[in-house]
Amino acid sequence: MPQNPEPQTYTDSPVSSASVEHAAKAPAAASDAVLAEDVAALLKRDAAGLVAAVVQQFDTGEVLMLGWMDDEALRRTLTTGRVTFWSRSRREYWRKGDTSGHAQFVKAVAIDCDGDALLITADQVGAACHTGTRTCFEGRDLAAVVGSRGA
Repeated sequence: MPQNPEPQTYTDSPVSSASVEHAAKAPAAASDAVLAEDVAALLKRDAAGLVAAVVQQFDTGEVLMLGWMDDEALRRTLTTGRVTFWSRSRREYWRKGDTSGHAQFVKAVAIDCDGDALLITADQVGAACHTGTRTCFEGRDLAAVVGSRGA
């Protein structure tokens, strides 16, 4: 089973507008910088090359949203201090908050034991959901039987 890598310092070179346009057309081809090999080796991607990324408010534990990342989105998240996703519907990278102002500032990033999910703790500014709610789960409860340990 892979071990978590030692913490690393990442450096990010400036990205030209031409490379940003190219990044919007295809995952994982945004710049000369790439995700560290030891980190990339831990990921178990789906058929589209993506990993689920759960975003949680760092100080309250509130689950804010789920997004998708490929290697480039994760590299950008690890190296810029802002959460970046791959939009499956728009087929482009999007850094949370660039158009809405509702940014997510990275506090920590962890990978689960199977390597198929990420947990990002972040400082959320404003609403996390595109609908304007604080979380993508707010007001969307499903009817469920509540279990207990004694049952």
